[in-house]
Amino acid sequence: MSSSKPLRPRFWERLPLDRLTPAEWEALCDGCGKCCLNKLEDPDTGEIAFTRLGCRLLDDATCRCAHYENRKQFVPECVVLTPKNINEIAYWMPRTCAYRLRAEGKPLPDWHPLVTGDPESVHRAGMSVRGRTVPEFEVGEDEWEDYIIDEEP
Repeated sequence: MSSSKPLRPRFWERLPLDRLTPAEWEALCDGCGKCCLNKLEDPDTGEIAFTRLGCRLLDDATCRCAHYENRKQFVPECVVLTPKNINEIAYWMPRTCAYRLRAEGKPLPDWHPLVTGDPESVHRAGMSVRGRTVPEFEVGEDEWEDYIIDEEP
């Protein structure tokens, strides 16, 4: 997302999520791709299990959505994270997700691109799903349990 306004210095440490500009909100994403993994929720416990199955729009090489701006058109069930809904759905986000961490009042990890200034730092730290996913359309939903992984790569 491009913006005519520059990002404010260390905004992620100083400002609540609801005071971020759209560009700052987008910049919080570390590019790990974990949120684009299909998840299974235990109906009894509410526990979320991540699978290696990537959303049909997940680009496994970049760990980004191939059609981010129009993703709801292709994947109607895609969750659009906002400052207004983060608290209700943070449990569904990866434990390392910057949106979840900031909603919980926690700092960003040392490997986060905002901290390092390098978008590749998330991949070098082994915190992304780069090269680790299987496209969801290659596996029937009745087999998804076979692809459950520990959330941390």
